[in-house]
Amino acid sequence: MVVFENKMIVVQGPATIDNITALTKQGLSMLDQVACIVDLSQVTEVDSTIISMFLEWLRAAHQSSFELNFINMPSSVASLIQLYGITEIIPAGKNSV
Repeated sequence: MVVFENKMIVVQGPATIDNITALTKQGLSMLDQVACIVDLSQVTEVDSTIISMFLEWLRAAHQSSFELNFINMPSSVASLIQLYGITEIIPAGKNSV
């Protein structure tokens, strides 16, 4: 699930192939609220499909002329970003977990 709270987009629960399309759409609908921070502290499970969600959200944010930053990124996601060589594309906040 994706919720908007405290001026942030908060991803909750698993972010896997089973639900990534729904999460992506939920987040996109919140981007017009000019949320610039995505909090990943409540993500419980991930697979590589989360990267596609990030890229889709970043594309939409860029089209709306604002930056998007990801905080509390699970180390497994940070490792995927590094593995794919896209650390310059996906901005991660300093407080990754």
